[in-house]
Amino acid sequence: MPQLPLTVLLMPESAYGPTNNCIGIGTVLMGRGHRVVFAAEASWRGRLEARGFEERMVDLAPPSEGSSSQDAGQFWKDFVRDTAPVFRRPTVEQLAGFVQPTFEALVDGAMYCEPQLREIVSEVRPDVVVEDNVVSFPALMTSGSPFVRVVSCNPLEVRGDRIPPPYSGLPAASSEEWDAFRREFARTHRLLWERFNGWVQQQGAPALPELEFMHTSPDLNLYVYPEDIDYADVRPLDPTWHRLDSSVREVEDGSFEVPYVDEDAGTALVYLSLGSLGSADVDLMRRLIEMLSTTPHRYIVSMGPCHDELALADNMVGAEFLPQTRILPFVDLVITHGGNNTTTEALHFGKPMLVLPLFWDQYDNAQRLHETGLGVRLDTYTCSKDDLNSTIDRLVNDDALRGRLADLSRRIQARDGVTRAADLIEELGSRRRRSRQR
Repeated sequence: MPQLPLTVLLMPESAYGPTNNCIGIGTVLMGRGHRVVFAAEASWRGRLEARGFEERMVDLAPPSEGSSSQDAGQFWKDFVRDTAPVFRRPTVEQLAGFVQPTFEALVDGAMYCEPQLREIVSEVRPDVVVEDNVVSFPALMTSGSPFVRVVSCNPLEVRGDRIPPPYSGLPAASSEEWDAFRREFARTHRLLWERFNGWVQQQGAPALPELEFMHTSPDLNLYVYPEDIDYADVRPLDPTWHRLDSSVREVEDGSFEVPYVDEDAGTALVYLSLGSLGSADVDLMRRLIEMLSTTPHRYIVSMGPCHDELALADNMVGAEFLPQTRILPFVDLVITHGGNNTTTEALHFGKPMLVLPLFWDQYDNAQRLHETGLGVRLDTYTCSKDDLNSTIDRLVNDDALRGRLADLSRRIQARDGVTRAADLIEELGSRRRRSRQR
């Protein structure tokens, strides 16, 4: 423990996955006596303070009327809802229809909030700055304090010639389509990247790597992914990179009661979650509910922001928000969109996954689980009721897979990713402070 507490400034992307990751790490640091400050998008107001953190709110766009009452991450929920038709297209076509507009929105947000961030950095005077996002914020890079990059998406985000391109969902064992996907990424993103790269350097930050929107830190880089399914053997990383096999936060909400399942009756308990963004696709949620209603199993359904437009079947319970990490230890299977947060948490607790990817790195996680044998990837919009239900039965009755996942869970939990992240951040801040005092 350092002699004096550090001040750590955390800035996650305004989505539940990165924010929950930072909450978990920040909670450990705060428990050690450090000052933890969140520079969070304005719709998170009050939610982080309620956990004991200091808040500094950031607007990523001009505030609109009524914006102060928005749900956390509402901007991205609306964005996904409006672009949902694109999710039915192949990943190479999603580059123009979803990935590029998403990066454009993120870039515009970074540019808009730069003056706000500079004021926050000046006022907070952090010993360490931590960013969990997919675009750079120059104010954090040029603060004069050591900078930590966190990758809480699939680690294909850290590029390499011998691994598939990110957002593609292409297999690792066959590179035939990789180059075509990379060319389409370059075609759809180069003008935006050139604009952003020029602006980043005007703010005093280093140039970005070719066609990448995020800097690698010279000090410390963290990524969240279990060793057993990582790509490190074909894409080695330098010593600034450290893997966190999982980053599972403590959840205070103990009000949700996990429903009882009679194991002797041959039924399973299944958790269905398409994330706060994916569940905004009401038609998809209704289709899944209808197909699952005919099975003998029981389901816990994370209903999401459009919960009032959904009616659960008799074999289901659910709510808008659920304490996921309290539920996962009790279920037999997870049906998921493949977001990195749910993927790594399910593996943390040793649960097989049936993955229905929608966008971004969800395709990469779905493919990785499929090719490593820890889950099954199905086509989200065209899989039949028979395909879905037979896959569920196969996964919940696979004793060999259950044993393999139990062993994996023990290894992941023993590595304690949240504590490891806090240790590394604490060590970096303390080392920098000592060097300044010499």
